[in-house]
Amino acid sequence: MPSFAATILTVISILIAGQAMGSDSAFDLEAHRGGRGLLPENTLPAFANALSMGVDTLELDVGVTADGEVVVSHERGLNPDLARDATGAYVAPPGTPFVKLQFAAVRSYDVGQIRPDSAYAKQFPAQRAIPGTPIPSLGEVFALVRKSGNARVRFNIETKIDPNHPDESLDPQGFVAKLLGMIEAEGFAERVMIQSFDWRTLLLVQQQAPRIPTVYLTLQRGSAPTVVLDKASNWTAGFSPADHGGSLPRTIKAAGGAIWSPYFGDVTAALVSEAHSLGLRVVVWTVNKPEDMARMIETGVDGIISDRPDLLRQVAGEKGIALPAGTPVEP
Repeated sequence: MPSFAATILTVISILIAGQAMGSDSAFDLEAHRGGRGLLPENTLPAFANALSMGVDTLELDVGVTADGEVVVSHERGLNPDLARDATGAYVAPPGTPFVKLQFAAVRSYDVGQIRPDSAYAKQFPAQRAIPGTPIPSLGEVFALVRKSGNARVRFNIETKIDPNHPDESLDPQGFVAKLLGMIEAEGFAERVMIQSFDWRTLLLVQQQAPRIPTVYLTLQRGSAPTVVLDKASNWTAGFSPADHGGSLPRTIKAAGGAIWSPYFGDVTAALVSEAHSLGLRVVVWTVNKPEDMARMIETGVDGIISDRPDLLRQVAGEKGIALPAGTPVEP
């Protein structure tokens, strides 16, 4: 029978572990690009809608302009399917990279309405257009959250950098320095995760801001997978699953990751279990159908990133998951 002192030490260690996990032990309901199935992606109206509805995490993407402003955009530059100039004309493909534009110029474009004849428009026919919506800075997103009074919502920030197109963004060191500097200056370091398909940026975050969790994004299928199991790819910063038994979770653990964020179609219950055994959380992207949401929850994932946070709230509630409270706010 354990001694009284040993019992006390065990209880204390459990409490400390619980405190260390904090909200990380709960299911993570994330609004992808603010919930682009509902409102224009990565815009203040979308983030305001997600905050008002109630989500655990705002998922968003960032780039850096020529004059050093951290801007919120999924693409590394102006998106021809979204960005319209002062005349109302959509920009010509491929769109100028942000690293070649001043922030004032970036702000002059309207991203509040999808190009009507595009494949993107067909993908999200129910998205409500808000003409006149500019590309926001990351600072503006932080200000919106402060305005909402929401003291618990987190940010899952993706670095939009591609090792195959180094001319379309800052180098990894410069990019990470700008992003971390902005997060620190705004006082949000305790509420941020940084994610990327380009693992070089995640290694830099781990070195420079070890208290910020890193989220390792992966895609294994299609014509342009970012990871393969038999070798390192341009995206994996020299890490090869072949050196770790062909296991992605073990590779990410070796790299120092806190969270594995795979495409949901690549996930099995066995992989989720393996990741959990290594202390990794699993947050899948991008899940928009209720039946897929339910299946992922049943598989044991720790969170879901969705373009339809409204549907995700419904499914999660039906599964007995506690839902985050909304904090109504106007953009």
